[in-house]
Amino acid sequence: MISVSQAKAILQKHIPPRKSKLVPIEKAIGLICATDINSPMHVPSFDNSAMDGYAIAWEEGKTSWELEGEIAAGAKDIPNLSSGKAIRIFTGAPMPAGADTVIQQEWITAEDGAISLQSGEIIKGMHVRKKGAQTQSGDIIMQAGTAITPGGIGLLASVGIQHVSVVAPPSVGIIITGNEIKEVGQPLENGEIYNANGPLLTTYLQQAGIEAIECIRVEDNPDMVRQAINKALAIHDLILLSGGISVGDYDFVKEGLEQAGVQELFYKIKQKPGKPLYAGIKDKQMVFALPGNPASVITCFNQYVKPSIRQWMGKKPGWEPSLWLPLNSPMKKNPNLTFFLKIKTHSEEVEILQGQESFNLIAFSIADGFAEIPEGIEEMEKGEKVGVYLW
Repeated sequence: MISVSQAKAILQKHIPPRKSKLVPIEKAIGLICATDINSPMHVPSFDNSAMDGYAIAWEEGKTSWELEGEIAAGAKDIPNLSSGKAIRIFTGAPMPAGADTVIQQEWITAEDGAISLQSGEIIKGMHVRKKGAQTQSGDIIMQAGTAITPGGIGLLASVGIQHVSVVAPPSVGIIITGNEIKEVGQPLENGEIYNANGPLLTTYLQQAGIEAIECIRVEDNPDMVRQAINKALAIHDLILLSGGISVGDYDFVKEGLEQAGVQELFYKIKQKPGKPLYAGIKDKQMVFALPGNPASVITCFNQYVKPSIRQWMGKKPGWEPSLWLPLNSPMKKNPNLTFFLKIKTHSEEVEILQGQESFNLIAFSIADGFAEIPEGIEEMEKGEKVGVYLW
């Protein structure tokens, strides 16, 4: 068995190389920009008014002008401005040739086809958005490694970009093992349980931004397990198995992975829950064999699979605690293991919840993270700080 820190260090060194793909900008939310993006145009692409008002050619001391026409946003035929005159103009409308300044309408009185300045100081060039003031054609507007947000998508759309190269999320095959597993909606017979791990892993992956997910269930049969592993390896970048990884008479996953040519990175970690965790690689693929108990699956996914996926996708991985908070009560544990405890954070302290067993899911209805109590520690007092991993 290895320590938690050793397991995380091994995984960080063996994340497969990233791939990229071109996606419509509407599908890029939350993904990572794979390359620098250059603007194909100037923004603004033409001189335009930043205000509803009047376009003029600035002259020192001049305070009145004769009006000649108007220009609305989207106008195509733009008149030239005559000397000594003004044109009514609206926000976003193109500036007429000969004009260099816009006076906001609140400063002006209009009467009998003429305007006069009633308040304010006119500064040459005011309220004019110049061509290329925001962005010059060819400028980098989004750097590689940037997480794409709705605002970023708006920026890309504003320069006419329809598709963007992003770090491709891995495709994932989930294999749920166990003769006792039944799908939700089917009647249970004595000794059977519902498939909780399939839905929880699927939704965790969706939350991580992964769409290409296949989930299958196989019985505890060595040939069936081996076939499922080989099929998943032929299709997917990341394979997650649940159950069948311990040392029981019906645990065939480790043997199946060995037969499929998966190279073991580690097997078993000094932690609770989730001691029998397996990680391996094959070519540019990654494999995790998780324990069968759902609470162990949730722990192992959040501590090892999720950070691996995030690093793989170019995101901040989250290998380390989100923050450190004091316990609101004392606790004891086995000093030989690292414990990951279900917690609820309250203001600036941590409550360790009831129901810490590896089979027990009830605490997850209110839990918002895990507290890590490292190996070597047997007792902690109220007020001592622990590392907290928020969902």
